[in-house]
Amino acid sequence: MRKLLPFMKKYILYAISSPILMILEVVADIIIPYLMSRIVDIGIANRDIDYIVKTGLIMVVAAIFGILFGVLSSHCGAKAGYGFAAEIRQVAFEKVQSFSFANLDQFSVSSLITRLTNDCNTIGQVTMMSLRMAVRAPFLMLFALIMAFNINASLAKVFMIAIPLLGIIITIVLSKARPLFIKMQSRVDRVNAITQENLTGIRVVKSFNRQKHEEGRFKERNDALRDTALKAISLVIFLFPVMNLVVYATIMAVLWFGGQQVTVGTMGGGELISFITYITQVLMALMLISFFFMQLLRGSASVKRIIEILNTETEIKEVSSPVKELKDGSIQYKNVSFRYPGSSERTLKNINIEIKSGEIVGIIGSTGSSKSTLVQLIPRLYDVTEGSILVGGRNVKEYDIKSLRDQVAFILQKNTLFSGTLRENMLWGKENASDEQIINALKLAQAWEFVSKYDDGLDHRVEQGGDNFSGGQKQRLSIARALLKSPKIIILDDSTSAVDMTTDAKIQKSLKEELGHITTFIIAQRISSIQHADKILVMHEGEIESYGNHEMLMKQSPIYQEIYISQQKGVIGE
Repeated sequence: MRKLLPFMKKYILYAISSPILMILEVVADIIIPYLMSRIVDIGIANRDIDYIVKTGLIMVVAAIFGILFGVLSSHCGAKAGYGFAAEIRQVAFEKVQSFSFANLDQFSVSSLITRLTNDCNTIGQVTMMSLRMAVRAPFLMLFALIMAFNINASLAKVFMIAIPLLGIIITIVLSKARPLFIKMQSRVDRVNAITQENLTGIRVVKSFNRQKHEEGRFKERNDALRDTALKAISLVIFLFPVMNLVVYATIMAVLWFGGQQVTVGTMGGGELISFITYITQVLMALMLISFFFMQLLRGSASVKRIIEILNTETEIKEVSSPVKELKDGSIQYKNVSFRYPGSSERTLKNINIEIKSGEIVGIIGSTGSSKSTLVQLIPRLYDVTEGSILVGGRNVKEYDIKSLRDQVAFILQKNTLFSGTLRENMLWGKENASDEQIINALKLAQAWEFVSKYDDGLDHRVEQGGDNFSGGQKQRLSIARALLKSPKIIILDDSTSAVDMTTDAKIQKSLKEELGHITTFIIAQRISSIQHADKILVMHEGEIESYGNHEMLMKQSPIYQEIYISQQKGVIGE
C-alpha cells in the first residue's frame, strides 16, 4: 500500500478525519456501560431519582454523539476509500493507454478489466475499513480493557486466556485463507475472459448453434470460481462460531466468578453488568480485527495486481529531446529484424527497403508471412529488435511518439467504432473537423453513399462496436476517420477485405488521385487491390521475397505469379 499512498493526497483531510471521529465514537461507546453501572450501583441502590435522571441524560447525549461521530466517520471513510480507489483506477487506466503492443501482450484484456474494476473496488473497500474498522477495533479493545481492569483487576485476568486463544485461531484461519483469496482473483479473471469472448462472438456462437458448448465452458470456469469462493467462505464460517464459543465461555466464566464476588459484596451488580459489556466489546473487537484482516488479504492480492500494471514499463521509450515534425512520408528499412517479446524466433528477418514519399506500396503474401508486423513498426506500435527504420530521414526512435502517430494513420484489420454518433467517431481523426471536411473524407472512403441515406446524417447513432453497421461499412468509416487526420503516411491493414471489388476499386482510385502526396501502404489478400501500386512487396516467412510493380513481379516472383493465377481462376470459376 505504501506505493499507492501518494494517490491519497487529494483525500488526505477525509483520511485523517475518519479515524479521529471513529476514536470519538469509541469513547462514547466506552462511557455508556460505565454510566450504566453508576445508575445501578448508586442511583438505584440509593433510590436517587435525580441521579438516575441526570446520569441517564448523559448516557443519551453520549449515545447521540456516538451516532453522530459514527455517521461522519463513515462518510469521511467512504469518501477517502473510494476516492483513493478512483485515483488509482484513473492512473492505472492512463498507464494502460501508454502501453506498447508488447506490453499489452503480457496482460489479457479480461485481466485488465478485472484489475481496473474489481481490484480497484476491493482496494477502496479495504481502505475504508482501514480508516474505520482498523481504528475502531484496536481502540475499542484497548479502552474496554482499561475499563475492565479498572472495575475489577482480578476478574479481568480472564482475558489472559481468551485473547491469546482467539489470536491463535485467527492466525491459523488467515494463513489458510490467504492463498484462496489470491486464487479467487485469478478465477474471476478466467470467468471475465470467457464472458467477454462469448459476448464479443455471440453471433458466431449462434450461427454455429454452439450455445450448449459455450454454456459448458462457462460452467466449468464458473464452478471453479464458486468452489474456490466456498472454500474461502467456509473458513470464515468456521471462524465466527469458534470465536463466539470463546466469547460465550468467557462471559459464563465472568458470571460465575463475578457472581460470587457480588454475593460476598466485593463487587457491585452494576459493575458486573458493565464488566460483561466490556468483555463483549473486547472480544467483538477481536472479531472485527479478524474480519478486517480477511478483507486485507483480498486487498493485498488486489494491490499486487494493480502494482503489476503501475510497475510495467512501456517498451517504447522516448529520447530526451524528441523531434516533433516529420519532414515527409519517406520510409527506409535498414537491416530490420524483429521478434515478439518472450519469443526466440525472429518474425521479421533482414528487411531492407526504401520507399519514397507519396508512393503507394502494396504488401501481399500468405497468412503468417508478417505483413502486419512489418508496418506496425512504423508508428512504433512495436520497436525493432535489430536494425532501424527511418521516417522522413530520421530514426523513428528520435520522434515524439504523439507527433509520429499523429502523422501515421493506421487502419487495423479489426475495425472498431465507438458508441455515440457518426460525427463523434469521425472527430477521432480530427477533433475540430467541420462537417464539410467529414463529408469529404466519407466520400473519399466511399462511405457517404450510405451515410447520406440516413435521415439524421452525421448524427446517426453508432452502437457499441459499430454493431449496427456491416463489416464493409465499418471498414469504409474507419478509412474515412483515418483520412481526416491528413497524415503523411496511411496504412490500410487488409482494411477493404469486407468491401466488394467494385467499391474497393473506387477507394483505391480515390487514394491514388486525391491523396498522391501521402505515402500509402495497402496490405491485401487480393492482387486487384494493390495492382496499381507503385511498389509491391511480396512477403514470405518474415522476409521480402521480391518487390517491384505488378508487371515486374509477374515475371520475377513465383509466389506472386501463383497468387495471381489462383485468384484469376477463382474469378473465372465464379
